[in-house]
Amino acid sequence: MFFENVNIMGMSYIDAPHQIASADLEARLQDNLQRFGMRPNLIESLTGIQYRRFWDADAEPNQYAAEVAQQALDKAGLSKDKVGVLISSSVYKDFIEPSIAAIVHGRLELLPTCLNFDVSNACLGFLNSMEIAGNMIERGQIDYALLTSCESARAINELTLERLSQPDCSEAEFRARFATLTLGSAAVAMVLAHKDLAPEGHPFLGGVSMAATQHSRLCLGHNHDMQTDARGLLAAGVELAMKTYAYACEEMAWDQKDFQQYIMHQVGAAHLNALIEAGRIPPDRVPRIYQDYGNTGSTTVPLALMKAAEQDLLVRGQRVALMGIGSGINCSMMEMIW
Repeated sequence: MFFENVNIMGMSYIDAPHQIASADLEARLQDNLQRFGMRPNLIESLTGIQYRRFWDADAEPNQYAAEVAQQALDKAGLSKDKVGVLISSSVYKDFIEPSIAAIVHGRLELLPTCLNFDVSNACLGFLNSMEIAGNMIERGQIDYALLTSCESARAINELTLERLSQPDCSEAEFRARFATLTLGSAAVAMVLAHKDLAPEGHPFLGGVSMAATQHSRLCLGHNHDMQTDARGLLAAGVELAMKTYAYACEEMAWDQKDFQQYIMHQVGAAHLNALIEAGRIPPDRVPRIYQDYGNTGSTTVPLALMKAAEQDLLVRGQRVALMGIGSGINCSMMEMIW
């Protein structure tokens, strides 16, 4: 799905206040790590993740989804009465129903005529919401879209640590749930607009997507528990990413374009390095945030984009690739001009 009339008008993020070291999590697992003959410093050595962030224990993530959305509106200089659609795309849900978007819509007091709904597609949800909103803008259905996502990893980390520290925990169970400890928290938001209404914005050109849903059970997650075949997911994910890249070359001539930055979903070092190597992507053009944030689900790509901008890694007119992947497995590769 490709666009000629969609610009990114404003973006914002919120860092969760509590920085949690991998070493502190692992300290609670020492007895079982020794029992299974696993080396110390396991989380960081396997994933490169030193820290992840948590919200307050009593926080409602929808609060931060609303707060970061308001910040994005403020940065865009846009009145909330102009918003035509609000989309929330978090993996984490405060409730099964209503939608998180409905709660955020109420918190922001958006107009009753403003559409609002959730898009749920694992870690790929935010890119999917950009595509959906972009299509609505392209066809003239709306002028402005507000996208938000808040991921919360405190509860699932705490419950996983409790489960994995039990003396009757088996090694198989330990391995199946260990990847849960890579998850972190963050909140992001973005305003998309028709280019004529945001001429100083950043053009969002759309992109391509592919699926490999024969692998849909490699990672099964709930708010309270997640089980992952880490090796299987890595292998299948890299394979799908390369097929999606080939599709992007075919449909968007990516092999003939000079991307100055590749903003990629980040599970950890092994996953990211495998994608970089397989895609022959220059490592110095891939901003990395997993060391300090872990895997922040649907917020990862927009968060990495904003962090890259803060570090002056993006230059006006520069071509940027947005590369997302999510359990299922689904993969999207999109393009923007900074």
